[in-house]
Amino acid sequence: MILKGSWLDTRLVAVFGVLLLTACSSDSNSTDNFTGLKVKVLVGSALGDFCNQAAKNFNATQPKLDNGNAFQVRCEALGSGDVVSSVVGLTSQLKNGTLKADATDFPSIISVDGDIYQSQLIYRVNQIFPGQNYIPDITDAPLLANSPMVFMAQTDVAGGLRKVSDPYQALVTAKTHRDIDPTSPALTVNYVHTAPTRSNSGLQTLVAQYTSVSGKRPEELTVTDVQTFQPQIQQIQSKITRYGVSTNSLAQGMVKNGPFWASVGSVYESSVISANSSLQAGQERYEAIYPKTTFTSNMRAIVPNAPWMSADEKAAAEKFITYWRSPDTQKIATDLGLRPGTPGVALGAKFSPEFGVVAEAKYDSLRPPKPEVVDAMLKSWQEASKKPSLVVVVVDSSGSMSGNKLPAVQNTLQNYIKNLGKKEQIALIDFDSEIREPVLVDGTPEGRDRGLQFISSLRADGGTSLYDAALQARNWLRKNRRPDAINAVLILTDGEDSGSRISLDQLSTALKESGFSSDERIGFFTVGYGREGEFNPDALKKIAEWNGGYYSKGDPETISRLMSDLQVEF
Repeated sequence: MILKGSWLDTRLVAVFGVLLLTACSSDSNSTDNFTGLKVKVLVGSALGDFCNQAAKNFNATQPKLDNGNAFQVRCEALGSGDVVSSVVGLTSQLKNGTLKADATDFPSIISVDGDIYQSQLIYRVNQIFPGQNYIPDITDAPLLANSPMVFMAQTDVAGGLRKVSDPYQALVTAKTHRDIDPTSPALTVNYVHTAPTRSNSGLQTLVAQYTSVSGKRPEELTVTDVQTFQPQIQQIQSKITRYGVSTNSLAQGMVKNGPFWASVGSVYESSVISANSSLQAGQERYEAIYPKTTFTSNMRAIVPNAPWMSADEKAAAEKFITYWRSPDTQKIATDLGLRPGTPGVALGAKFSPEFGVVAEAKYDSLRPPKPEVVDAMLKSWQEASKKPSLVVVVVDSSGSMSGNKLPAVQNTLQNYIKNLGKKEQIALIDFDSEIREPVLVDGTPEGRDRGLQFISSLRADGGTSLYDAALQARNWLRKNRRPDAINAVLILTDGEDSGSRISLDQLSTALKESGFSSDERIGFFTVGYGREGEFNPDALKKIAEWNGGYYSKGDPETISRLMSDLQVEF
């Protein structure tokens, strides 16, 4: 279980339950037929590609320990908050005896995408095993790479943001970018950053906002300050268009959907480089704006001083870290837009205005607040500052959902409902050949009961009136839309449309009326469930992309994690 007494308990139990089964994988993980020592490396998502490429090259050298034992490295990448939750959960299981120290679940190397989450990891593990110092101090963890937090915007908006001494202060009161700078366009401020409970960039952004509005350094902030400055944080959060798990996906979303979807985002410098590296015809280049004070996002190699680490694992971890920090391997980081963790490594061609960034960026680097202050910030964000949401969840219960599909969806929806925050509402619509009335659910005991009754009533039968259901969900949301909230439709289907009165083209015309170029700003997300031959992924992609969302593919094994990630968007 997650650490007793932590405010994150109810939010993270469901997430942790699927983390170890669904962690990201790549070529570096092709160790299934290898019988020697397998070294697990658990990293934050910003370091994932770098870890995977480095591990693949390292494994190709057929590494051995000094005693002659062969070993290989495999990487798993999660959001930094999920990395902390995973390690804390494993440590709790070790403490209560449900997991032995020699279990292969434990990572030999840990990395999160910044020092705040590393501080949280140290703090939480120390609460489970006081005085044991299983997680070494930040200064004892060698640097692998880093990337400063920046604002990301198109050129006409970026110029105005550069002129103000503190963009976060400006975001408290500004409604349009012309309110920030008279020469900027009269474009509504639409802001994005990742969810601080799951992502390092989101947590660093939240702390930077408190630093800005309080006028204090992060390490000077107190729990009292969190409550004192909560109203200003709430004003900044009111401009949010979308939260998310992945910093890079938010940056890519800005490029793909344009400034009406999000005019400014808080992302890594590397995310700006990545977004500009894959521009399509007609897409405008984005620029990084470096605040005068910001977080550097240090990504370090953490080797636990813990009972689950054998002498061979420690030796193997040190060998891989030495390789990872070698100048040749560090060039992989610069190719990915990360700044190297080893001195003397050239930045390379991507650190240039062509990719929207400045090689010699100058800023004052911020340090982490006290862990208990971070806990208070996260609790305050979840309960008070986070932008509210109203999401219509459209559930396909046609006959093809029989077998193990419907029970998996029911379990997933149950977790979704249990994890609803105080400011989140969902409307559940069940459809097959007919479309049923929505059931409104919120985080209250009564609301959750309504949701559980809805789940229990689901039966697999009938056809798939997908397009009609999508339109009916949108029409309900238009009538019940919350102007102060993120409004979205989430469709879960395992079949191709059959029996709808409208066509896909007619649905397209209707949905564009309420998209992000309108005042209604209703987003659409779609999930294709099962085998792609059974549903039309192209249709689901179009439905989502017409209205600023995205399509995902799920199945009974992955649906829980997929829906957990989608829930973070709102």
